[in-house]
Amino acid sequence: MRKATFAAAALAAAIALPGSPALAQTNEITIGISISTTGPAAALGIPERNALDFVPKEIGGVPLKLIVLDDGGDPTAATTNARRFVTESKADIIMGSCTTPPSIAVSTVANEAGIPHLGLAPFPINEARAKWSVDLPQSIPIMGKVLYEHMKAHNIKTVGYIGYSDSYGDLWVNDFKKQAVPMGLIMTDEERFARPDTSVAGQVLKLVAANPDAILIGASGTAAALPQTALRERGYKGLIYQTHGAASMDFIRIAGAAAEGVIMSAGPVMSPETQPDSALTKKPGLALNTAYEAKYGPNSRSQFAGHSYDAFEVLKRVIPVALKTAKPGTPEFREAIRQAFISEKEIVATQGVYNWTEKDRYGLDDRSRILLTVKDGKYVPAM
Repeated sequence: MRKATFAAAALAAAIALPGSPALAQTNEITIGISISTTGPAAALGIPERNALDFVPKEIGGVPLKLIVLDDGGDPTAATTNARRFVTESKADIIMGSCTTPPSIAVSTVANEAGIPHLGLAPFPINEARAKWSVDLPQSIPIMGKVLYEHMKAHNIKTVGYIGYSDSYGDLWVNDFKKQAVPMGLIMTDEERFARPDTSVAGQVLKLVAANPDAILIGASGTAAALPQTALRERGYKGLIYQTHGAASMDFIRIAGAAAEGVIMSAGPVMSPETQPDSALTKKPGLALNTAYEAKYGPNSRSQFAGHSYDAFEVLKRVIPVALKTAKPGTPEFREAIRQAFISEKEIVATQGVYNWTEKDRYGLDDRSRILLTVKDGKYVPAM
């Protein structure tokens, strides 16, 4: 596991699960972050880790101590990391993970322990996970709607689907049934594959044989390029749609010529230059991309870097509010953070403007999405 720590030395603090003795206040804010820097989801987790280079080292005059652990995309490892944050690291705030299944695991632990949690991947937030968790990425319904509207505008009637055989894939299938079917779109074939798979030849043959007007790929990171490439190699000529999980320059690098013409929903951070000056997301998006590409190279920007960066844009708003009523290292501080998530409004970040409520734990609206295509190896606005 890789660990990065920022901050000066801290006073000793005790942290425990509910029912244990009260915690001692500290002079720093401890943030535990579980992401996937190895394994199939590393293409998501590495940009999220890299973006931590550009987040503040203190907020409200209080130093931040960041503890970053790799979960390899495994829910069991994510659970272990989250429990370490609770019992060993004495975390005030927990973040992660970068894919759906381990995010569910982290959220479950955070809600059991009563620690504010910021998810860095789309994941279902049910009643058991709703009190302490909020999510940074755009919800599937927000990103799905813009894709289905594009399909309708281009006279598409039948859609084939290929996506992960896990909860992320389920989210997209369920959303298609809920939003796209009432719009008159029909899913003619549904295929799945596992995140570590290196071939989807069988699934692609079935999709091509079904010959739908368009195909929707519900995958993320570099794995999203696998079906994209296979479909073009098998001669599929229709439109291919990718979800925001594929929104990175790595997708173009790996898919190569097969990426040309793809239609992709993405967060504004992928193209802040094309946003009007009135867009609140333009300034933070340019700031992140300028810093990120200066360090990691031209065209290295990633939607996933935006997720972890935005977590700290949120904390810049909520931590000062919480510090007015409580000190770090105490249950009162964690409760104040939780309350500030929903009391603070119009929290501007690279990926959108957040307005969480007790019922809406995603907090984003249409300002959080753009539609891109790939032309001559570059992302450009889709028409």
